[in-house]
Amino acid sequence: MYTSMVAVVSTALLTLASAQNTTDLITGKLGNSTVASNNPIGKVYTATLPEKPFFNPKNPKGNIKGSISAAATSNGVGVKFTVRFENLPTSGGPFLYHLHASPVPADGNCTKALTHLDPLIRGETTPCNDEYPQTCQVGDLSGKYGSIVSDPFEESYNDEYASTVPGSPAFFGNRSFVIHFANKTRITCANFVLASNSTASRAKPKNTRANDPATSSTRPSPSPSPTGSAPPTQVTGAANAISASLLSLTVVFGLFFML
Repeated sequence: MYTSMVAVVSTALLTLASAQNTTDLITGKLGNSTVASNNPIGKVYTATLPEKPFFNPKNPKGNIKGSISAAATSNGVGVKFTVRFENLPTSGGPFLYHLHASPVPADGNCTKALTHLDPLIRGETTPCNDEYPQTCQVGDLSGKYGSIVSDPFEESYNDEYASTVPGSPAFFGNRSFVIHFANKTRITCANFVLASNSTASRAKPKNTRANDPATSSTRPSPSPSPTGSAPPTQVTGAANAISASLLSLTVVFGLFFML
């Protein structure tokens, strides 16, 4: 009898913990990102860093060197990003990088790239949970796929939520990316341009909904430029699960002390 009671209590505690973890997720005010399923195959967008950095342009070491190349996957679902950076600062990492909402003007002022690409208004106060990338900002590449932690740094990955369809809220082809110190100070930035347009064919649309969860070393420097947007929305879809778990625990312990 005692063994059975312990098993019941353990199960109830695990259910409660799982429900609490789900409510920790943050999603956008407009919901989670949806899978971009109709990206034109053959269009390639690239963004190459300039010779001089935005931060400390007189640095004798020069700017970070590198680029991001992005194109639709072979079936048009999402975008394959190929990232390469080198000549990174010797301190201030790990370095962050994101797609930003606006292009960089001719004067190279990275603050004018504005905030992260965030069409669903998630904000960045709460860090991205990379286990649920659909709940992250579309532009938070380092949040979803890892910060820059080596020199040189090379990475390639498929992001299901970025779009190469002009007019889409998740389209980045007329926008920019920014590299930051760990404290979010902007180091350098570059605009995306259309580098190749071999075909305008589109892949057959797939299911456009992501798999939702239950509901869905700092360097002294000038004050960091704000990179966020609106405050996040707390997901509360598992509240009923928590209440049920607490009720189960109450009943179990009541029975236990009556024995």
